[in-house]
Amino acid sequence: MSDNIRIGVIGGSGIHQIKALVDLQEISQTTPFGSASSTYTVGKIHGQKVAFLARHGHGHTTSPTRLNHRANIYGFKQMGVEYLISANACGSVRPHLEVGTIVVPDQLYDNTRLRSLSFFDDPATGTGGVVAHIPFEEPFCPFLNAICVQALQETGAHVVAGGNFLTIEGPRFSSRFETNTFASWGADILGMTTSPEAQLAREAEMSFSVMAHITDQDTVDEEESVSVEVVLANVARNVAAINAAVERAVTLLADAPPSPQADTLAHSIQTNPDYITRAQVEAVPALLGKYFQPDTTP
Repeated sequence: MSDNIRIGVIGGSGIHQIKALVDLQEISQTTPFGSASSTYTVGKIHGQKVAFLARHGHGHTTSPTRLNHRANIYGFKQMGVEYLISANACGSVRPHLEVGTIVVPDQLYDNTRLRSLSFFDDPATGTGGVVAHIPFEEPFCPFLNAICVQALQETGAHVVAGGNFLTIEGPRFSSRFETNTFASWGADILGMTTSPEAQLAREAEMSFSVMAHITDQDTVDEEESVSVEVVLANVARNVAAINAAVERAVTLLADAPPSPQADTLAHSIQTNPDYITRAQVEAVPALLGKYFQPDTTP
């Protein structure tokens, strides 16, 4: 087995560990973008190395807007992760998508406003002057989506394959007018963290998919307000299904080929190579190192 950890898992609200992980080790990652939300828990599931990160910290201490998404994703990249599965609590804006359903979305709308959306063109971290335009017509990896759907089906979850995920800024829940507006746009489910994780994972050349477990229905019953109490009670009911599905997905990925997204940057970096400097490459070596060698870059 390679020393690299090919599979990563991000746990959202209520998903603070993966029960199937054994031989556990806590690893801190220093990244060009600062510290991740918490240490990464590295272990094995049926002999395969897996890295797990509690998105909001072990004690859920960081709100969605304050998350250092770039450090979280880059930390996985430094460990060699190719396949990244995210567990996200979300709200449904469709009557047929009931609480307890797990959606594996295939489309994404980013309605956030305050987040760093790219590793590149950021002078503060040394990538100023490097411009990348990633393809994003399919924001989630179809290959990994199929694996997640199969894993959920085989473990008995109520799963829906495909759907439109809209990321709100948070940390508050949406107003009724906002929710109805999002539904009129075609959104199916709402959450607070899938953007910019999906964009950053694509820049990091990882396959990325979401198991979005529904904790509330935002427009079905206008007399019932969405509250933390309601969400957390339903999260607790969904935890077992997510744990079982992640364990099965890891097994299904045992002999997976390299990620289909592995060469994304080869065709996405628009900056002329003559203008790429050694300092820029060394600022994000996990991203640029395979395309530009520091010893031959001015």
